Amino acid sequence: MDQNNMNNGYNNMQSNNPNMGYNQNMGGVPPMGGAPFAPRNVVTAIVLSLVTCGIYGIYWWIKMTDETNSVTPNPGRSGAMCFLFTIITCGIYGVYWYYMMGKNLYAAGQARGVNLEDRSIVYLLLGIVGLGIVSEAMMQSDLNRLANGN
Repeated sequence: MDQNNMNNGYNNMQSNNPNMGYNQNMGGVPPMGGAPFAPRNVVTAIVLSLVTCGIYGIYWWIKMTDETNSVTPNPGRSGAMCFLFTIITCGIYGVYWYYMMGKNLYAAGQARGVNLEDRSIVYLLLGIVGLGIVSEAMMQSDLNRLANGN
């Protein structure tokens, strides 16, 4: 058997086109026309967070951070690291997280041509007064707009 045929045709995926192949946009902004994640129903996420006494809320928080990092031009820490830092700092990092998520979502919208408002101060204030779930719902709404490209 020929050595070139032993790779089951994977050489066909190699080309001079930088957009060919799997995961070519690691570290950068994905191309226009959709995000590398599916939209999430905001109401379902809130209900699951309440029904599971916050356990789904932790998962949702981590996923939102990772999804935002996948579309922003300057990705930050992973969702798991942000959650860990929030626990270690007794919630102080979480306040910073609300502000940075707003900035990152705005930057992602600008980079992808989606008109999003810079709500970082709104997220921060809602987080400080204990209405973090409202901030998270608003963030998810913006992420959904990025995922849909509108």
